[in-house]
Amino acid sequence: MKMHRLKSIALTVAATASVLAASSAYSAEQDAAEQVKPAKPLVPVSAVVKVGEQRTKSAQASQVRIDRLAAETGDLLQDYKTVMKQVDGLRVYNARLEKQIAGQLRRIASLEKAVDEATVIQRQITPLLIRMIDGLEQFVDLDVPFHIDERKERVEFLRSSMDRSDISIAEKFRQVLEAYKIENEYGRKIDSYKGVATVNGAERDVNFLRIGRIGLLYQTTDGEHSGAWDKTQGAWVELDAGDYRGAIQKGLRIARKQASIDIMKLPIPAPEAAK
Repeated sequence: MKMHRLKSIALTVAATASVLAASSAYSAEQDAAEQVKPAKPLVPVSAVVKVGEQRTKSAQASQVRIDRLAAETGDLLQDYKTVMKQVDGLRVYNARLEKQIAGQLRRIASLEKAVDEATVIQRQITPLLIRMIDGLEQFVDLDVPFHIDERKERVEFLRSSMDRSDISIAEKFRQVLEAYKIENEYGRKIDSYKGVATVNGAERDVNFLRIGRIGLLYQTTDGEHSGAWDKTQGAWVELDAGDYRGAIQKGLRIARKQASIDIMKLPIPAPEAAK
């Protein structure tokens, strides 16, 4: 039995040794064949060239994008500088507007205060205007009687205006001041006008000569009769035609701007001392 096992083992070892020898011989032949064959390149040259061309094209495209971005960045920078200049200008402009608005607000507050007081002022102005008209009427009655009809009509017009609701209080005030201004101008000018005066108990057409408020004289159209207003008597006084005829005629020519200003001998009342 033991002998049989030994023989089996010996056969197995011999078979294994022969297999290993054959395998070693085949491996040696394989290595020899590989050493004889030329080595093939791992990557073709055309592929390498193609990859290089692709990299070049990619680099060119990248450079184009870089140039475009650089140009856009320059434009944006220029736009930014322009906008900042506009912003600086707007800041200065807004600062000026703020000052103007502050002034306007103060003006509005002042106007609102004036509007609040307007009603009180209006209530006080109306009685004042009535007193001014009364004073003007009294002044006309006591004054030298020149243009008497015209002046009384002006006073009546002022009184009728006070009762009209379609005229503002400001316009009424302006009309009264205008009437006072006209009366004031009468005292600074010389003029002549035609009218009617009672001469020797009869009404005659005469030429009036007014010298401010200090003298009012008349002379008939034929030059035969002359007279002057006596303020103390409140009546007309006839003058000596020989003494004042030429002087009155000269004054009429000066008033009509037909002669140059000159000295005239006229019956003017002496000034009185103020009381």
